[in-house]
Amino acid sequence: MKLLHSFLLAFVLALCACGHGFDSVNSSENKAYDNIMTRTSIRQFTDEAVSRSAVDSLLRAGMAAPTAANKQPWCFVVIDRRDMLDSISGMAPGWRPVSRAPLAIVVCGDRDKALDGEGADYWIQDCSAVSENILLAAHSMGLGAVWCGVYPVRERTEALSAFIGLPSSVVPLSLIVIGHPAENPTPKDKFDSTAVYFNRSLPF
Repeated sequence: MKLLHSFLLAFVLALCACGHGFDSVNSSENKAYDNIMTRTSIRQFTDEAVSRSAVDSLLRAGMAAPTAANKQPWCFVVIDRRDMLDSISGMAPGWRPVSRAPLAIVVCGDRDKALDGEGADYWIQDCSAVSENILLAAHSMGLGAVWCGVYPVRERTEALSAFIGLPSSVVPLSLIVIGHPAENPTPKDKFDSTAVYFNRSLPF
């Protein structure tokens, strides 16, 4: 019986590793799942502008993210001025795509809106969820986007905060670069069954 159980467990794990488990999602029939699995970072953009209505949709999607105690400790700086985008692109090596994009959204955490005490840093998780929502919404709209990290690197945080005039209570978490894609990279398959454990502690 133990041998049979071990064989079945190994079989199921093998199927999951191949992406064909018994409960696997047919992405062609599930648009939300397909959108997640086909999204990838875009760093090359056309010169076409992103409309204000599209920006509104992106921000609405962002602010639909989950948030601890419904605090919604976020605010946004939308940048579409070419001179500002070009200046920002030189502030960090990983921010070069900003110079090739017509739009960037700085997702910020407002510590004055955050929880008190030990939950104060939940703003980081909340704003990370916002950032992912914006990336997924952009992909679903036919736009391309890439998440450029800001916080917690002090040099990046301080440079961007000073440039866009943020108060001390507001921290830029991410710089989402957005535009119409000029490239079509293949999404990476990042699933790793060896990183998954069921009902037991990790082996370290």
